Amino acid sequence: MSGVAGAFVLPSSRSKKTVYDQLKHMVPKLENRGQAGFGVAAFMHEGGFQYTKSCRPPRKLAGIYHNEQDARFRSNAAIAHVRTPSFRGKSYADLEPLDNHKAGFRHLAVCLNGALVNADELSEALRAEGHLFSSKSDAEILLRLIERICQRDYWQHALPVDYETVFQEIDGLIDGAVSALLLDGLGNLTAFRNRSGLRPLEFMQTEDGFLLFASENSAFSGLKGQVDEIQPSHIKLVNGRTGVCLDSFVGRALHNPKLCAYETLYLANAGTLVRGQSNLTTRRNIGMTLGRVLWPRLTVEASSAPIIVASMPRTGAPYADGLFSCLLKQQAAMVERDEVIAISRSHRTLIGARSQRKSLISQKYRLNGKDVTDRIIIVADEALIRGDTSRAVTEMLLGAGAKAVHWAIGSPPVVAPNYYGMGIETIDELAFWNVWKTLPSEARQESLRFHKIAPQTLEVIQHKIALSINAATVTYLPFQALLSLLPQGHDGIDLSAFTFEMPTPAGQKRANENLNRLIADPLYENV
Repeated sequence: MSGVAGAFVLPSSRSKKTVYDQLKHMVPKLENRGQAGFGVAAFMHEGGFQYTKSCRPPRKLAGIYHNEQDARFRSNAAIAHVRTPSFRGKSYADLEPLDNHKAGFRHLAVCLNGALVNADELSEALRAEGHLFSSKSDAEILLRLIERICQRDYWQHALPVDYETVFQEIDGLIDGAVSALLLDGLGNLTAFRNRSGLRPLEFMQTEDGFLLFASENSAFSGLKGQVDEIQPSHIKLVNGRTGVCLDSFVGRALHNPKLCAYETLYLANAGTLVRGQSNLTTRRNIGMTLGRVLWPRLTVEASSAPIIVASMPRTGAPYADGLFSCLLKQQAAMVERDEVIAISRSHRTLIGARSQRKSLISQKYRLNGKDVTDRIIIVADEALIRGDTSRAVTEMLLGAGAKAVHWAIGSPPVVAPNYYGMGIETIDELAFWNVWKTLPSEARQESLRFHKIAPQTLEVIQHKIALSINAATVTYLPFQALLSLLPQGHDGIDLSAFTFEMPTPAGQKRANENLNRLIADPLYENV
């Protein structure tokens, strides 16, 4: 999980703002995509490149004066990256933007949002050709691929690089999710979104003479200009001298690109628009639907104190707001909206090794001071993936005296891994599959229908997952409800997390191998 942003000042601009000013506006709005740090690569025709890399949260970018060491450095263009900790374990060499350490026009700097499913195959082929790697990041694989094509077809022949041809080859080589920004030693800025379309990339030409790029259109809020989505298998190429911006299709065939559902449900800013509808609206509508599904399952004594509707910090609030609104209509005197969970540290706990995540979870969440003794609490969250965070929060609330904890989940059961930047690498780490292992043979076979599971089998799974996290109930959003609530329907949205139908060939192959290994385990044959 990460985000990218870029800024280019047009030669015709008379604005007193700089590209740094634009990045300081955009990057903090991408913080939901990664709180572990940010990096900036800035270019000036008379001064070359300057780099800034920090382990502070992206919002801290606004407090950094990038030109403090050289007051004369006024960038023509810059690209930025926000990041989360990698499950592979990032070193300083992994921090983006990455560059190829070459001088002059051969200098390349790149930052990437997404992941390469065929990273191992690509890096092996590059190493066989003599390319050296200084990091374990997918961004460096992309950088070396670009560098290889530039050297082979252009640099060694003293020809100007044709980035349309370069990225046509790149788009055919990679399997995965890539939205990337490339800045070269001539000040040319290229924005590229690969054919899968899983990770978004947005563009804006401002009224005061800037070309801006960002992972989400909410990064442009407060700015005036024309906004456009960069389509899959497309590049936008900005000429470093003239500022002329060309949009080019670099695909070799027609595809059916899909935006990752995690973008709408979890990853993107609530203010980001997807097909004209804000994620905030989508999430609130999901919460209202959850309320209608959950209400019949609640058992509340007439004398009980009002049910508390709470949320997981950062991303769960819109779901809880919609849920509360729905329940309020059911029984106004029996429900109240309050936050009982707070966070002590901002780092995400979705990714990382299990032991590392467990330690981070124990440090991250705390009670906000409200007395929850003998109270029934409903916690709204966008997904239940592994269950370790849900279990820790449930036990914290029960330990504080809560009578019962119910979970309202704004998505169907997560049944599939995600190799496209979410850090969910195997299926047997998922709560769904840990419960699947305990089901009788017939129910296990029925569960392999995934989003088409019979209601009675889904009830058993919900009950077992609730037991596994010590909750009273777990209620998932029905799959058909999700389809009806996504902006402009579900067409063009990747729902593989719930269907096991992966969006790319290499991803499907890898997921099938993962599934077959689990199913073939003789331990479960006679359960």
